[in-house]
Amino acid sequence: MSKKVSKWIGISGSWRVTNSEIENNVRTEVRKIISEGNGIVTGGALNVDYQATDEVRKLNALDQLKIFLPVNLDLFVAHYRRRASEGVVTPKQADDVIEQLTSIKKQNPNSVIENLAETIVDKDSYYRRNSEVVNASDELLAFQVNQSNGTQDTIDKARAKGIPVKVFSYQIDLL
Repeated sequence: MSKKVSKWIGISGSWRVTNSEIENNVRTEVRKIISEGNGIVTGGALNVDYQATDEVRKLNALDQLKIFLPVNLDLFVAHYRRRASEGVVTPKQADDVIEQLTSIKKQNPNSVIENLAETIVDKDSYYRRNSEVVNASDELLAFQVNQSNGTQDTIDKARAKGIPVKVFSYQIDLL
């Protein structure tokens, strides 16, 4: 039986880079959201999305989780494998996110919302996925590193929808 969720809170954040402070903040906010009977909406990417999803798994609260993918899961898996072969992400990052998403889909298929209309993973499909996250959310928490454009896109869409937005801003020096 599914648990009734009071509110859905979108979690958006930078996938390229994070640190322990950001991860701790993401996990703390997710624990608070879940304990209040609310749900998490996220986008299945690395770092912030991954950390938020991992915390929901640790809390055994998959009924309180919605993950919007930019394409179907098979294409998303292939995308991560390709990005690992290109050196954009590490093979471990690709394996971790693939394991997370495939495991959750097996445990609670309703948690993983695949976009069956899209066939290419690119900036445009990710930005359309951001719209889906916002559309399914009553509020947004954004963990924005280095003013990342993708997170800003989600913030802008949430503000245009008129839902509450809380932005956690971080600056991480890249070598």
